[in-house]
Amino acid sequence: MLEASTLFLLILGRMEFNKLQHVPSVTEIKQVAEQLKGVISETPLEYSASLSARYGANIYLKREDLQVVRSYKIRGAYHKIANIPADLRPKGVVAASAGNHAQGVAFACALLNIQAYIFMPKSTPIQKVEAVRFFGKEKVRIYLVGETYDEAFAASRQFCETNGAIYIPPFDDFDIIAGQATVTLEVINAMAHPPDFLFVAVGGGGLAAGAALVLNASTALIGVEPEGAPSMKESLAASQVVVLPEIDRFVDGASVKQVGAKTFAICAKGLSRMLTVSKKDLCQTMLDLYALRSMIVEPAGALSVAGLAEMAEEIKGKTVVCVISGGNFDPKRFPEIKLLASA
Repeated sequence: MLEASTLFLLILGRMEFNKLQHVPSVTEIKQVAEQLKGVISETPLEYSASLSARYGANIYLKREDLQVVRSYKIRGAYHKIANIPADLRPKGVVAASAGNHAQGVAFACALLNIQAYIFMPKSTPIQKVEAVRFFGKEKVRIYLVGETYDEAFAASRQFCETNGAIYIPPFDDFDIIAGQATVTLEVINAMAHPPDFLFVAVGGGGLAAGAALVLNASTALIGVEPEGAPSMKESLAASQVVVLPEIDRFVDGASVKQVGAKTFAICAKGLSRMLTVSKKDLCQTMLDLYALRSMIVEPAGALSVAGLAEMAEEIKGKTVVCVISGGNFDPKRFPEIKLLASA
């Protein structure tokens, strides 16, 4: 018979299981990279002749839009879920997401034979709902709840409490951060010398926090947010996590009212600079990437490249890497993007 303390930990674990209880070390991140081999794609690091000529720099694109679920989110999701102990797996896992995190969780659960319960707002585009269903196969159940992410999130937490399932957070978690850090680890391993600048999109901060843990002082880490959702920039200015009263959700992969407490603490030390990009400039960048390189990227995926214009003088003659964080975008929306770019 289980002791009361052990039973309590098991019950708690079914809601919040964490392998890592501390900021991941580079050694631990390398171990995560080994775990991910054969599960994820080691995405290309491509030289962009057109962007290099435009900015007078050596610019490379880390193509996470070519990842198995078309975004880097599978890295953290798989690492988190794969480390759930066998005795905690039968109750399944829960996630609240309108996009890439949901797809990562669904794909991981299909591989690991664990039931996933995904909560998405009713406003989620059908393309994204179907993508989650495709990647999760019979191991995913989708619940369309509420009109906003916040309502879907609240429903997901209630489900966890009622059913004892394990919640898989999108960014504010050391296991998730360690998984996302493998993006930057691949960048470093692919280059003869560390880049002078690494540009990454910032939403909740998981990708940027992971990058900060891998980079050394020779590389400046530049975070890029949508102008309509500057949650990390405002938090850094206030020296604490702040909650934005309203945000523009156009950049659905990087628009949050509040960054994570764990990610903020890491980013506050590791980010060299935070930039914000207007919707107009972001849409033009999406069009440019399609015209110049036939790349179809989502708004969040274009943020890093859109940020280059803000630092055009500083990056001249330097080596720069932009992480293309995701490519889950419906090409049918390009007329809308063209309209916004010309506004």
